Amino acid sequence: MGKVSWPSNAELDEMKKLVAEIAGRCTEDVRVVVSPYRICPLGAHVDHQGGTVSAMTINKGILLGFVPSGDSQLFVQVILHSGQFKGEVRFSVDKILHPIHIVKASDNINESGASKLQQECTWGNYAKGALYALQSRGNVLTQGIIGFVSGSEDLDSSGLSSSAAVGVAYLLAFESANNLDASPTENIEYDRLIENEYLGLKNGILDQSAILLSSYGCLTCMNCKTKEHKLVRLPEFQNLETEKPKAYRILLAFSGLKQALTSNPGYNRRVAECQEAARLLLHATGNEAIEPLLSNVEPAAYETHKSKLEPTLARRAEHYFSENVRVAKGLDAWASGKLEDFGKLISASGLSSIQNYECGCEPLIQLYEILVRAPGVYGARFSGAGFRGCCIAFVDADSANEAASFVRNEYQKLQPKLASQIKSKKAVLICDPGDCAHVI
Repeated sequence: MGKVSWPSNAELDEMKKLVAEIAGRCTEDVRVVVSPYRICPLGAHVDHQGGTVSAMTINKGILLGFVPSGDSQLFVQVILHSGQFKGEVRFSVDKILHPIHIVKASDNINESGASKLQQECTWGNYAKGALYALQSRGNVLTQGIIGFVSGSEDLDSSGLSSSAAVGVAYLLAFESANNLDASPTENIEYDRLIENEYLGLKNGILDQSAILLSSYGCLTCMNCKTKEHKLVRLPEFQNLETEKPKAYRILLAFSGLKQALTSNPGYNRRVAECQEAARLLLHATGNEAIEPLLSNVEPAAYETHKSKLEPTLARRAEHYFSENVRVAKGLDAWASGKLEDFGKLISASGLSSIQNYECGCEPLIQLYEILVRAPGVYGARFSGAGFRGCCIAFVDADSANEAASFVRNEYQKLQPKLASQIKSKKAVLICDPGDCAHVI
């Protein structure tokens, strides 16, 4: 595999020219935040419980071109335009912001950022959330930004964490304009504040961690309880005979669903069910005073007391503990270059998400089942909770085109109406790994 292919020089030049025209500045003054989307091969739905997750960015994502507002009367103003949404967002960085919404646990939202919430919010709220996060930790901003934000075409609402990528992009832009030196770990916390406090979502830190910590071609592993992370590379050679590991590509297979299609409980309710399972297990072991997170329950204690959980809570706990085992095995398989073993664990994760975490909907489940049958595919799962968006798969590089064609044709047979809503060339995208978010 070659170097990161996104963004291209042409894309950067186009963004700089556009922002220069909006701001009335030179293209040399324009900075561009590159904030990639992420996939989560293993570690689904365990980050909010302090579990261990794996993730990787891809060569698609958010570009935010901007210039600092400068020394004019608008120096504290934020003025934003979007490639996906209409209108202009305008606010001052010296304005004290407060959380806009508190989401109840029963609200029907999905993993990547709440379709219902997004309907209630304007598109500029992630920029305001970034300002809120920086303010809440004592940062004083004296420069606004004039900018244009755009995501990779047709990849919004796809379960690739476009919301986290947008939040990270605004954070990096504000920090760059104001000469604030923030570490990736600090920005993970800032983006958590955007989503947990400002927007009221109860998601964990997987998405922003992947976007901020990843390195090209590596699998990022993070313990969401301790916040410790490591980058795991594929071996350069498979064995003493210097056999190189197989090259892989990443498939994004789209369902055609842009809005969540589910009658199941929403994301926040599943978080509450995991916490209730943890509370009961901790009570059974005499540890009632410990925070009710499944990461605070020893695996041995879970095995001893899991029969005391009612069926729904038992399924949530089973997903958590089995997923952590899959993550550990997956990291070993990746580090050994055993992509077939790695892929089998991804598919098992997808099945547990359906059966134990009980997320997904018929079109996404069908798409998952098609992918695991596709030629050359090592493994597949939902990207996100499976209520809308896409499935991801790791595939042998030599079989990527054949697999993509197979998936397009088979999904068309099962879901002709949804398939007809997707541009033929975009029904299945073949991607490569990306890098971490950064400013150019």
